[in-house]
Amino acid sequence: MVAIISLLLIITLSILITRIATIALAHTGLSKESARFQARSAFTGVGFTTSESEQVASHPVRRRIVMVLMLLGNAGIVTSVSSLMLTFLTPGEEGLINIKFLVLFLGLFTLWWASRSHWIDNRLSIIIDRALTKYSNLDTRDYGNLLHLTGDYRVSELKVESDDWIANRALQELRLQDEGILILGIMRSNGDYLGAPNGSTVINPDDMVILYGRDPAIESLDERRRGFRGDQAHAEAVEEQKKVEQEEEMKNGEASSDD
Repeated sequence: MVAIISLLLIITLSILITRIATIALAHTGLSKESARFQARSAFTGVGFTTSESEQVASHPVRRRIVMVLMLLGNAGIVTSVSSLMLTFLTPGEEGLINIKFLVLFLGLFTLWWASRSHWIDNRLSIIIDRALTKYSNLDTRDYGNLLHLTGDYRVSELKVESDDWIANRALQELRLQDEGILILGIMRSNGDYLGAPNGSTVINPDDMVILYGRDPAIESLDERRRGFRGDQAHAEAVEEQKKVEQEEEMKNGEASSDD
């Protein structure tokens, strides 16, 4: 039974370690989703060969976090396997197999529930965030909150195809800001990166465009093709953005009157 308790403690520590690493990676500028995937990939040693891994390997702070995760992950996996073997192969306890399975199942179910609980996640994140801010020198700016990545708003990447509505056109011609979409940067096909491009910047096929805006607007832009229908979709998106702005102004007005 001691081996089962040891196994559950190891799994609990593993979850806690990946959670800390996720928040630490998010502090360096990664989105929460990317940070969570990279932390789990590094800890388990599986799937850490995505294009996002280049953003980790080229960043000194992220690289140190991932190296620690890899070391702890290898030790944790070996220890977990050893504890699992000791649990069911201990001499003289063959009659307790069913009880061991039950205890192990209940323990794993509890850990699974805790890892999926938003209440626990929010409070644990607050504690970890405060600890990292106090005891580390990480860049603790919360980019998600700075960009207000809540509700419908998000940062997204869009791969430009030759028949896309935005292909071979300058930003000032596209007037994407009228749709509530901002161009944060453009990754050229040759690897050059343009940060905060100006109105004369032309979007080329095979570019990777980094966008900020409402999710429906970004999805509409991603599906838009050149031609009359594309221009019509742009006009409709502009009208939709005007409605959104009016609703936001009304909410601001109500909030001001309440104050």
